[in-house]
Amino acid sequence: MFIKAEKSRPHGIAVRHHLAAAIMLVACSAAFCQSYTPPVTEESGSQPAGKYGDMREFPSDGWSGMPAEWFGSDQARRFAHNVLMWQTPSGGWPKVTRLHTRAKSDSAGRSASFDNNSTIPQMRFIGSMYQATGEPQYRNSFIRALDFILAVQMPSGGWPQAYPGRGYQKYVTYNDWAMIHVMELLRDVAAGKYAFVGPEYAAMADAAVQRGVECILKTQIVVNGRLTAWCQQYDPATLLPAKARAFELPSISAAESSGIVLFLMGIADPSPRVKAAVHASAAWFKVSMLTGIRVARQGGDAVVVADPNAQPLWARFYDIATNRPIFVSRDSVPRANLSEISEERRNGYMWYGRWPARVLNRYQDWCAKHGEKPVE
Repeated sequence: MFIKAEKSRPHGIAVRHHLAAAIMLVACSAAFCQSYTPPVTEESGSQPAGKYGDMREFPSDGWSGMPAEWFGSDQARRFAHNVLMWQTPSGGWPKVTRLHTRAKSDSAGRSASFDNNSTIPQMRFIGSMYQATGEPQYRNSFIRALDFILAVQMPSGGWPQAYPGRGYQKYVTYNDWAMIHVMELLRDVAAGKYAFVGPEYAAMADAAVQRGVECILKTQIVVNGRLTAWCQQYDPATLLPAKARAFELPSISAAESSGIVLFLMGIADPSPRVKAAVHASAAWFKVSMLTGIRVARQGGDAVVVADPNAQPLWARFYDIATNRPIFVSRDSVPRANLSEISEERRNGYMWYGRWPARVLNRYQDWCAKHGEKPVE
């Protein structure tokens, strides 16, 4: 029992307009690929960067923890050269972790993604590079990426996993916090953290965030007349929970819902609807908490064992109708226990976690700050 998207003619027209714009952007990107020349910067190199070793994986914060002076170093410039070369003509970055290496010859034809620390961390890094050096290629790169983010926002207010995308990549995607990372970046732009973009971009970023919040509120799942939490991804036209990979069924996700609620709790002046969403999700986290168990490794296999002293856990997925944890192999059949799914999926996915603990730890303070009564 879901909240269905409001089916109005203007929304349908907006969807068609968005698809038309998408087709145009794909065509322009394809044409641009033929003549695309990467930015001219210093020669590439691969050197360690403090605690981040050989830079094989791009951290989600875009190295914001590095000292400000590091962004002006030769080491940072060498790495920035590779980051700029991986930027696609559409403005985003492909789903790739080895940004310490040069871009492959076909990188300009890849889709840009918000998944697995793609696009948003690179933007944060490039923004810091411009703030440290004032060199225009970094500002130009950041602006192109910002244009891309604003252009691919859907009429519903959501963002896809990738663009251009195929299959579930086109869905409104909370999975792995993709959309939340986009909105956090835009909120920082609107707040002036990247003031070099100017007030017009700041205003556009703020408007995009507001549309994103509206999408979040519309997609909160309702069961028996009560708000609960969120699915990993949604059909962009109907805003109904949707299936992604074979083992990611329409369900309520404790992991992604936690990121959504933390974002909502960060709104300075939350509306009554936002407050209601936070309270409802906090209540759902409490009733969905699992106690007396922990996940252990036995012979390299993930198993659930009884432990009365274990910290509370949550399952990654809950059945929408029954609110019972579900576990799924690549056959797409939901099962009640982790031990019932294939060994490959059992050990290749995060089926349990403590994601909502961060929300509940902050919930009391959030209520006190906004004069709200916590849910029991």
